Amino acid sequence: MSEVAIAGMGYEGFTRSSEHLSFREMVFHAALRAYEDAGGIDPRRDVDAFISCQEDFWEGVSISDEFAPDQLGAVLKPLYTVSGDGLHCLANAYMMIKSGIADIVVIESHGKPSEITTMENIIWFSTDPIYVRPLKIPNPHALQAIEARIYMESRKISKEDLGLYVVQTKANSLLSSRAPYSYKLTLDDYLSSDYIADPLNTHDIAPYSDAAIVAIIVSGDVARDLTDVPVWIRGIGWATEASTIQLRSMEKDIATRIASDMAYRGAGIEDPRREIDFAEIDERYSYKALQAIEAMRISTGETIASDLRSGLFSRSGSLPINPGGGALSEGLPLEAHGLARLLSAYEQLTGRSGRAQLSGVERAVVQGWRGIGTSSSVVTVLSR
Repeated sequence: MSEVAIAGMGYEGFTRSSEHLSFREMVFHAALRAYEDAGGIDPRRDVDAFISCQEDFWEGVSISDEFAPDQLGAVLKPLYTVSGDGLHCLANAYMMIKSGIADIVVIESHGKPSEITTMENIIWFSTDPIYVRPLKIPNPHALQAIEARIYMESRKISKEDLGLYVVQTKANSLLSSRAPYSYKLTLDDYLSSDYIADPLNTHDIAPYSDAAIVAIIVSGDVARDLTDVPVWIRGIGWATEASTIQLRSMEKDIATRIASDMAYRGAGIEDPRREIDFAEIDERYSYKALQAIEAMRISTGETIASDLRSGLFSRSGSLPINPGGGALSEGLPLEAHGLARLLSAYEQLTGRSGRAQLSGVERAVVQGWRGIGTSSSVVTVLSR
C-alpha cells in the first residue's frame, strides 16, 4: 500500500472575530494557500476527492456539506462529509489513499463561533439526554470541572501544577503568529484569576476563535513530485469511548490511549517518550492536555506531576508540548481544532514555524478531541 503524506496546508483566520469574511470566503482563502503550497495544483484537474469535517449544529443548517464544494473547487467532484474533528478528515483521507482509491485528497474544516449566539444551548444539547441535560446546570463547564478534580486528585496534581502548564503554553504562544489570546502570564496571575468552575479558572478554558484550514493529502509518489519537504503520515488511530459521563472513566482518557496505540503500531513506535521529538495536543481544557499526555504514553499517572514540574514538556525540555502554544492562546475554532494542531506540527517539520521553530525535530505526534459531549479522539504520527 502507498505511503501517505501531507503535501501542503493553508489557513485563514485565527482571529477573535472574522465578520469581514463569510465562512465560505475563509475556506476559499485557506484553499488557495494550500494549493499553492502543494506546488500549484488545480483542484478541478488534479484532486480525486474532497473531505469536509463539519457539524450541522455549529453551522446552523442541516446537511451543511452542501455548502462545501464551491470554495474548494470541488463542484462535480466526489465530496464526503465527516461529522467530527478535523483529524477525522485526515483519517478518512489516509484510508482512501492507502486503499488505492485516490492519490490526492483535499481535507477541510472550519469554525466560526463568533457568529453563534446560542453556544451554551448547543453544548448542552450535545450532553446525555437522560441523566445530564435535564439537570439544566447553568455552567456547561461544570462537567469538565468534575472530571478535572477527579483526575487531579488521582494523580496528585495541584492547582499550582496546573498553573505551570498554563504559564508554559502561554509563554510558547508569545512566539506564534496566530495566537489572538496570547499574553505574558505569571503563576501568581494564574492563581489569583476568577474561577469558572472549581478547579478551572478563566485561564484553564480555551476561548473561541474563527479559522479555516485546508490540507492536501497525497500518495508517496505524488508527494515526491509536488514538494521537496513532504510530511509523512506514519500512523494514525481513532477511537470513541462512551460519551455519557456515568459510563466512562473520569481518571483516564481511554479513547486517546486506544487511538495512540493504534497510531504507534502503524508507525512502529514502541517508546513514544524516546522516539517522539514533540507533540501537538488538544488543550481546550488545561487538565485535558495532561490527561492526553498520559494516555499517549508520553508520561505516566505516577510521573505526570513530576514530569511537569521538571520542565519535560517545555520548549527546552526533551519532549515539548505545543511548542508554539495551543488552543488556550490560539482560541478554539470548533471542528477545525484538530487541523490547527496538525498545521502547527506541519510547520515545525517543514521548518516554517518562525520564532517558534524547534531545532532538529524529525518526528511528532498530534492528537485531537471533539470536546464537551463527546469522547472521540484521533492521534497521528508524522515525520520529515
